[in-house]
Amino acid sequence: MAIKKNISSSLFSIIFTISLIPAKSDQSLSSTNSFIHGGEWRLLHASIGVSAMHMQLLRNNKVVMFDRTDFGRSNLSLPSGHCRHDPFDTALQTDCTAHSLIYDIGSNTIRPLMVQTDTWCSSGAVLPDGTLVQTGGYNDGDHVVRTLVPCVNDDCDWIEFPGYLSARRWYSTNQILPDGRIIIVGGRRQFNYEFYPRNRDGSSSSSTSLGTYWLNFLRETRDSSENNLYPFLHLLPDGNLFIFANTRSISFDYVRDRVVREFPAIPGDNPRNYPSSGSSVLLPLQISFDQNKAVEAEVLVCGGAPREAFSEVARGNYARACSTCGRLKVTDQNPSWVMEELPMARVMSDMLILPTGDVIIINGAGRGTAGWESAREPVTIPVIYRTNVPGNRRFMVMNQSPTPRLYHSSAVLLADGRILVGGSNPHMFYNFTGVEYPTELSLEAYSPPYLARGYAATRPWIVSASEVLRYGDSVTITFTVSAYRGAPDVSVTILAPSFTTHSLAMNQRLVVLKVIGVRDVGIDTYRLSAVGLPSAEIAPAGYYLLFVVHAGIPSPGTWVKIQ
Repeated sequence: MAIKKNISSSLFSIIFTISLIPAKSDQSLSSTNSFIHGGEWRLLHASIGVSAMHMQLLRNNKVVMFDRTDFGRSNLSLPSGHCRHDPFDTALQTDCTAHSLIYDIGSNTIRPLMVQTDTWCSSGAVLPDGTLVQTGGYNDGDHVVRTLVPCVNDDCDWIEFPGYLSARRWYSTNQILPDGRIIIVGGRRQFNYEFYPRNRDGSSSSSTSLGTYWLNFLRETRDSSENNLYPFLHLLPDGNLFIFANTRSISFDYVRDRVVREFPAIPGDNPRNYPSSGSSVLLPLQISFDQNKAVEAEVLVCGGAPREAFSEVARGNYARACSTCGRLKVTDQNPSWVMEELPMARVMSDMLILPTGDVIIINGAGRGTAGWESAREPVTIPVIYRTNVPGNRRFMVMNQSPTPRLYHSSAVLLADGRILVGGSNPHMFYNFTGVEYPTELSLEAYSPPYLARGYAATRPWIVSASEVLRYGDSVTITFTVSAYRGAPDVSVTILAPSFTTHSLAMNQRLVVLKVIGVRDVGIDTYRLSAVGLPSAEIAPAGYYLLFVVHAGIPSPGTWVKIQ
C-alpha cells in the first residue's frame, strides 16, 4: 500500500499567534531565561481523514495514529483493491477506508494502514527493538495483539494475532518492564493483569502458569461509574509499579504478585481515571554521581471530574471539572499529597513531559466527563507546569489553539520539541454538521516557548552522541551553541516517547543525567560527559530521545538505544 497523501504547506500551514496569558507575574522558563511569547500553533493538515484517538512516535520519526473501526467509513481511502472484510463489525462488514495511518514528520505526508480488528479504547507500548505492540480493543479486537515494526520504506503495516490475550482488554493500560516484557493491567470489568510476551524468556508458548493474574486493588477501586479504567501506571526506580485507580494508589510488586504498600488517597474524593479522565506523569528521575544512591520518584496527577459527573450528563448537567493537581513523592518514608491549583479546571487533558523536564497540559474540557456528547466548554489553552519552580509559580498559561480537542483527542512530543495534536470525536459516528463540536480530522503542531527564534543563540545542537548507551557506561556528547553560559547551565535528558490515548500517555519517562564536566573543543563546540544509567529499572531497554538542555533551551532530540 505505497500511497501517500501530501497536503501543501502553502495551502494549509496556518500560524496562529495569540497573546500570552500569564498565570503568575514570574514568567521564567528557568533561572536564566524568560518566555518571549506563549508558543505557536501551526495547522499541518486540515484533514488526515482519520480522527487520531491513539498516537505513538516511532524511532524512524514517524507517528502511527488510529481510531476505532466500528463506526463505518473514515475519510481516508485504502489503496485501490484493498478492503477490510469483517463479519463481526457492528457498522460495516466490508470497509475500503483506513482507520489507521502513518504520519511522516519530515515530509508532512500520511500513508494509510490496514487494521483488521476493532482498536477502540485500546493500549500500547514499544518493545526494546522499537516494535510497537498494541493490545486489545472492542468486539472482535478485545483479545487481539497487533504489532507494527518501524520501516524507512512504505512496506510496513499492522500484523495481528487474534486471541493472544488471556482476557478482554478494553480500557487497559500498558507499561514496559525492566525485563523487556509489557504488563497489561485492567480493562472494563477486568480485575487482573497479564504479560506480553507471555513468558519471561520472550516466548509465547502455552503452559499452566500463563494467563491472567488477579489484582484485587482494581475491584476495590471500582465505583458505579467504573472510574478505575485506564489505571495510571508508572515504573518506579525500585522496579515496582505505581498503580493509581479512582482516588487510591499502590506500589505493586508484579514479580511476587503482591502489594508492597498503599499510599494515602488523593484529597478531595474526585476520581481521576476514565471516565473522569484526569492525567498523570512520573516526574523526571534525577541520576546522581553516586550510583548506589536511591533515585527519588515523584508522581503528578492533574484534573479529572467529580464522582457524579458521568451520571449527571444523562440529566443534562455538565459538572465543573477538577481544578487540582496532586504531587506525591512515592519514595518518601511517609509520603503525602501536595495539592496545587490549576489555572483552569480540566477534564480529558493530555500531560506530556517536555525535554526540559517541565510538563505540558493540553486539550480537554472545563465541564463534563469522557464519553459521547458528555463535555462542554473546551479548554484550548495549554498550560506548562514547571517542575522545579517553587509551588506558587509553577503554572504558565500559553497561547490558545483555534481547535477544540475533547473526547478521543491525543498528543505526543516530537523529536524537534514540538507537540503533535490531533483527534477529538465526541460522537458515536463521524459527525461534521449540526453539532456543537464536530468530529475533528485536523492535525496541528504546538511549538512551546523554548522553540522561539529569540532563543537561537542559546539553543544547543548535538553534533555527535553514542547511538547505543549501555548501563553503567558514562555518556559523551559533542554539541554546538553560539552563546554558551557555562557548565552549570547544561544538562542531558533522555525521554521515552509515549503511547497516548484517552488522556493517558503510557510509558513516557524522562531521566536527567548528571553532567560530570564540559570542555571547549572548537569554535562554539563543546564536549560533555555525564554519568550513565545505572539499571533497567531507571530506564528500561529501548529507543529514547536524547536532548542537551542549555540555559533552559533544549536541542532537537537524537535517537539512542539503551541496552
